[in-house]
Amino acid sequence: MPTNSISLSAARTIHLAAQQLQHPHKTQSTPQDVITSIQRMALLQIDTISVVARSPYLVLFSRLGNYPSEWLESALADRKIFEYWAHEACFIPIEDYRLLRHKMLNPHNMGWKFNPTWFAEHETDIQALLQLIAEKGPVRSADFTADKRGSSGWWDWKPHKRHLETLFTSGELMVAERRNFHRVYDLRKNILPEWDDVTQALDQQSAEFEMLCRSAEALGIFRIEWLADYYRLKRVNGKQLAIKLQEEGVIKPVQVEGFAEPLFVHQSSYKLLEEALTRKITSTLTTLLSPFDPVVWDRKRALELFNFDYRIECYTPEAKRKYGYFTLPILNRGEIIGRTDAKMHRKTGILEIKSLHIEPGVKIGSRRSRDIRQAISRFGCWQGASQVIVGNIPQVLLENWGEGWDLTE
Repeated sequence: MPTNSISLSAARTIHLAAQQLQHPHKTQSTPQDVITSIQRMALLQIDTISVVARSPYLVLFSRLGNYPSEWLESALADRKIFEYWAHEACFIPIEDYRLLRHKMLNPHNMGWKFNPTWFAEHETDIQALLQLIAEKGPVRSADFTADKRGSSGWWDWKPHKRHLETLFTSGELMVAERRNFHRVYDLRKNILPEWDDVTQALDQQSAEFEMLCRSAEALGIFRIEWLADYYRLKRVNGKQLAIKLQEEGVIKPVQVEGFAEPLFVHQSSYKLLEEALTRKITSTLTTLLSPFDPVVWDRKRALELFNFDYRIECYTPEAKRKYGYFTLPILNRGEIIGRTDAKMHRKTGILEIKSLHIEPGVKIGSRRSRDIRQAISRFGCWQGASQVIVGNIPQVLLENWGEGWDLTE
């Protein structure tokens, strides 16, 4: 049992530091920073909604500040990262391919992502698709349209896309690159020619244990029950896992203000824990987060750790939305203090803050008002905006900000 305790704000900071969200990025970002950031998060979730910057780019912006978004595509094309199903569809460090390979080798356990009946019924067409790629090179689903339908039927767009996704899930195809964010598929052997399942693939039990360790490192501080969701693992015996990780010196317990049971700290965050115990730990970053940022993608964890009750409403009928279509959590110096529904008008260069809601009990003083405005400005500049306009925002912010501001000054 823990002999020391830390404050809730210190626990939040340990978590944010593990997620690279404690302080603003101190130097000019480089392409390697994109790769390093994904390595430290372990997973970068992919989502295609583009009302503002797409989620994976936004997650990196929250950590790196202004960087060219094409660096993410370059990391994929250079084989520094790969795509597969983890938390959801994710970019994953290439060195962690071995952690996911067992899923590809047993795709029948992948639920809706792999339909064995479909595979069996269309095996001839699927093999023909593989042969086409072997002869002609990488393809996109958009390369096959209904207009090209012929007697065999396999190149009809809808079944063809399912073929590609089936082969992706089973690991026969990998995403070689992204073009305008569309997947380009190639044979696995062309992307990882030196991979050998016999000597490099892990069995499921070993792979899942390593995934849980990676989750612990990425979270920094956690309840043991939070670990399984990171890679969407099932049937994890939390009690046995906690005992094993403590025996191996990977984690240690600590009492946190507001939690009845101890939380655990990963060994990579022990130095931060020591700072927390001596009350020398602070968070200084203010930024906007993606709805699919690891800090908030587990809604229950976000509620327990940050007292932030969050849901994304883009899948909710407009009349039933409370906060907006694609609300971005606002992180301010270690707290999640609100959310904003934003839209980037790319043709006019306007970032529209359609609404902004502050969490109950959060007070807005001059520093916090300035922090939020500067975070929005950085966000807009990164997306190429020249102006910010605001809509439904709290009166105290409206008095300080007016109806918007110019970003070219």
